[in-house]
Amino acid sequence: MSTILWQGRPIPFHPGESLASALIRAGVLILGQAPTGQPRAVFCGIGQCQGCLVRVGGRLVEACLTPCRTGMDVFPEDGEHDV
Repeated sequence: MSTILWQGRPIPFHPGESLASALIRAGVLILGQAPTGQPRAVFCGIGQCQGCLVRVGGRLVEACLTPCRTGMDVFPEDGEHDV
């Protein structure tokens, strides 16, 4: 099985699986912190709410819409990894 890296921790994924799905399956439910201070998490699952924003390659992406690729480095969107 292939893996992504969540803050350096390997997370397995199935082909075609979204970041959100792989992270939830691995028990990762909090994806960072919104500017309002609320935790980021998957809410709508279709990219409308942007509650699941994470950082991949220095870019913000919706975890629910982004397919996993082997070796992706994924970080919470909390300002720690700003480019």
